[in-house]
Order: sequence, then C-alpha cells, then structure tokens
Amino acid sequence: MCGIIGIVGTAPVQDRLVESLKRLEYRGYDSAGIAGQVDGKLQRRRAPGKLRELEAVLVADPLRATTGIGHTRWATHGAPTERNAHPHIAGNVAVVHNGIIENFAELRAEMQAKGRVFSSDTDSEVVAHLIDQAMTEGLAPLAAFEATIARLRGAYALAVLVGGEREVIMGARNGPPLAVGYGDGEMFIGSDGMALGPFTNRVAYLSDGDYVVIDHNSARIFDEAGLPAIRPIKVLAASSAIMEKGNYRHFMEKEIHDQPEGCQRTIAAYVDTLAERTAVPGDIDFATLQRIQIVACGTAYIAGLIGKYLIEQLADLPVDVEVASEFRYREPALNAGSLAIAISQSGETADTLAALRYCQAKGMKSAAVVNAVDSTIAREVDVVWPIHCGPEIGVASTKAFTSQVSVLTTLAVAIARARGKIDAAEERRLVRVLLEAPRLIAESINLEEAVRGVALEVSKARDVLYLGRGPMYPLALEGALKLKEISYIHAEGYAAGELKHGPIALVDEHTPIVILAPFDSYFEKSASNMSEVMARGGQVVFITDPEGERHAPPGARVVVTAPRCDPLIAPLVMSAPIQLLAYHVAVLKGADVDQPRNLAKSVTVE
Repeated sequence: MCGIIGIVGTAPVQDRLVESLKRLEYRGYDSAGIAGQVDGKLQRRRAPGKLRELEAVLVADPLRATTGIGHTRWATHGAPTERNAHPHIAGNVAVVHNGIIENFAELRAEMQAKGRVFSSDTDSEVVAHLIDQAMTEGLAPLAAFEATIARLRGAYALAVLVGGEREVIMGARNGPPLAVGYGDGEMFIGSDGMALGPFTNRVAYLSDGDYVVIDHNSARIFDEAGLPAIRPIKVLAASSAIMEKGNYRHFMEKEIHDQPEGCQRTIAAYVDTLAERTAVPGDIDFATLQRIQIVACGTAYIAGLIGKYLIEQLADLPVDVEVASEFRYREPALNAGSLAIAISQSGETADTLAALRYCQAKGMKSAAVVNAVDSTIAREVDVVWPIHCGPEIGVASTKAFTSQVSVLTTLAVAIARARGKIDAAEERRLVRVLLEAPRLIAESINLEEAVRGVALEVSKARDVLYLGRGPMYPLALEGALKLKEISYIHAEGYAAGELKHGPIALVDEHTPIVILAPFDSYFEKSASNMSEVMARGGQVVFITDPEGERHAPPGARVVVTAPRCDPLIAPLVMSAPIQLLAYHVAVLKGADVDQPRNLAKSVTVE
C-alpha cells in the first residue's frame, strides 16, 4: 500500500515530507521519493530501498522547495528501482500514485503515438503524461487533471504538482484513501491521518470519486460529478491508534474499507502487469503436483475452500481443505507428491502449525499464505506467499480474508497455466480480470447504505440462514461466521442445494435468508432455491449483480446489487456486502465490534 504526502507550505518542506513518509512505513515499501517546486521548476529526489537511502540523497543534494509531494512505493508495475520510484515527472507535471491504473497500457500507447517518451515501467507515469499532454493542448491545469481522471479506470489515489503554477497540489481518490489536512497558512494531503499527524489534527477525508485542489489557505473539493462538495473536518485525538481509524468508528469498519487497497497490493505482488502473466514466487513445480492439501482454521479455512473451487475448476488439480484442528488428530493418508498449504493471518495458529508439521513429516513440500512473514509458520515452510494486506486490528478478519482469497485466486491462474489447462491468451485475460478486482471491490463497498437498511431488519432476528452455490457456498459460510462472531446472532451457512435436505425446516417469516447469487452458471438453481424459500414465508435478502437482479424471481424483501464481474473474482467482489451486513448489525446491537467476547485475534494454543 503506497503512501502519499503533499504539503503546500510556508517554509522548506523536505524534512517534513520525509518525516511523514516515516509514519507511512507501516504500509510497506521498497522505494521512496519527493518532488517540489524550486524557482517555479520541478525537481525530485528518489532512491530504491529504505528511507535512509532517500535521506542520504537529500543530504548530498537537498530539495529547497516550500511546496512538495512525497511517496513510499510498493512495487506493482515495474521493479523496485530508482527509475520506477515516484514521483514521476512528465514535462511540467509531477505525480505520486497509489493503486492500479487498469487501462494504462492503452493510455500509454496513445501517449507514445503522440511522441511522448516514457522513462519508467510503471502504470503511474501515464497519469503525468496525460495531464501534461492536455496542458500542452490548451487546457488549464485543473481542467487537464479533470480530463485525465475521467479517463482512468482502476483504483487510485493521486497527488499532482504542476511546475510554474501558484503553489497548489491537486489530489483525487477512487478506492484507496486520501485525506486533506488543514493548517495555519499551510495545507496538506496524505494517505491517512498518520501521515498528517505531525502537522495538523484537523482532517477531512475524501469520498470515493472526489478530487481536490489545495493551496496555502483552503481546499476546494469536488465530487464525482464535478460539483463542489463539503467534507466534514474532524479533529483527531492525539492517540495514533485513534488516528489510524481515520473517520471510522471501528477498526473493522476501516479494514473493510481498506480492502480495495489491500487486494491491489496483494494481486500486484503475484502478477507481472506489463507482461500480463502470473508471477508466483517460489520453486514449486505445479506441473508435477498430484494434489494440494490446505490446512487452516476459521476464516482462513473458508478462504481455502474458495481456493479449492478455483484451483480445481481452472487447473484440474485435486485440492483437499481441512480444519486444522481435526486434520492433526485423524492421521490422514498423505502423498509426498502433494503440496501442503497452511493459511494463517498471524502465522502462529497452533492447530494450523501442528497440521503443517504433520504434512512435512510425511515428506510433503510446504507453503504458507500468511500476513506475518516473520512468523513461525512462515519460517518453517519451503515457500512463503505473503498476503501483503498490512496490519489487521479487528478480531473478525476482513481484509486479511480477501487478501488470502486474492493470493489463492492468482495461484489458481498460475497453476492452470503451468499445467497447460489455459493458454497464454487466457492467462492474459484472467490477469486483466484480477486487476479489475480492487476497483470493483470499492464499488461493492459503496453499497454500504443499502446494506445498512438490511441490517436494521436482520438485527431483530434470532436466526439467519446464508445460502450459496459454487464459490458462493464458502462465502455463505463466511457471512454466517462474521454475523455470529460480532453480533452474537445464531447464523448458519449452507450449500443452497442442501436446502431441501433439512435446513428448509427452519424457514419461516421470522428468519432472514441471505442468498448469494451473482448471475453465473449456478444462478438458475439459486433462483429456484429463492422461490422455494419465499413460498414458505422466508424473508429473502438477495445479494446479486445487475443481471441477476433482472432475472430474479419477484418477492425478495431486499435486493443488494453488487457490480457485475467475472466469476473468477466474484468471491472478492461479493465479500464486502456480507462483511458490512455483519458490522452494521453488530453496531445496532451495541456489540464490541473490534473485540468480540471470548475471541482472540491469534489462537496460539489449542
């Protein structure tokens, strides 16, 4: 998750930009840089590696600017080198960017056709070229910025500096967060309250689709339609923990909203976006694998079930997924030609570690999908596949879950290609689909108001059923688990085809039934289950997509319409509504959302 800071100051900003970037180190990075105006012209300083490398550059060659932008980069497009480090400069425009520009290849080709020369391998540089090109064609800087962001497809946060202009910085948000800080004769823009904390405690958070122009004394904020917008200014408490929540009431809420950025970072780590192919690290020979054994607990186990569906469907490779606490005691029959994958957010889950060691004792190669790369599980496996989602504070996992699913989805594509089940053209198509996921997750999160209305009804229930088919079945399990964990309402997830084999006896007018059914190959059957439920008085909450809404049988109590997407990433896109439903139900019931009773973030004992 790249970090952004911008300062329109009254004194040299070099040291303050670096100070802010240090506060953003927790997001992870592999290069850093700053840029500013000096005598009306743009200058920049960049370095690969840690901030101390950038500081050494600045000692040798200070940047004497009073307005500037800074960036810590997590490599997505292009290696972590100085030439790929931000800020990028094209003509009279400097830009820093967090996110993925999905259509950068076509935009880059268009700019190259106009004679523009690119100096990096990144997607971000195209933004600077687009703005500069629009300015050379006669548009004023703000109009050029507006025209550029209207053409970008993807999830992004941007800060832009134009040389020769009065001291202003322009910013835009579509997915990843961006905040405006209000000072005394100075203004700031940054990725979060942590970045702005050294300078001000008065912060406004941009909404999705917003863009902004800051100068010494004000911020002009515009909404997605280009109309002036007012975003409330919040006074942040001194506690950095509170600041990290931004304008959210709970860490869980913030972490749900972090998911576009988290998934962007995860996916980018496992694909070569320029070549449009997967790039899974490690020396596992997928072509010769006989099967995969996944061991995990709780939400990580459910992520593994989604991975099973995708890997078996795409790669035609058998996958077994087991709850680690059962697996370790039942002495399962294992084959040394199989791969054991342990999934654990903390990397310290006791049952998962024991199950992993059992597999290793049987001669199996091992891999770990973890958030903590220095954890015990990570240290003991042959290959580590980090999820790269950043710290997760809320006990009920949200962004770690979708990042785990992101790794497994990318892994499914890589295994399919290695085993010859898809060709290079299909791999390129699926990589493009993966790169759409952060934007579509952000759109799905924007359903929050609709979900809040559903939550009011669900909060009155004693029991809730979740139904799904295909990969939506594990997601139904996850929806039920989230509701149980934080609202203490009894909930169960079922494969929708099992409805008539018992669970339909629970259906009555007092029981909400949440049906997850995007318009895919399972839709017709799911719609039939929906009709069966409604015929028995069941109160259906139907979570689908626009095509599913058009073809749904009439009578659902509530329809929540997520964005249309390829089936490959449907589990990612459909996750946000079920997480938001659990969250808002818990808030309405007055539960302790971040620290539910009896639960711990990491279960390190049996």
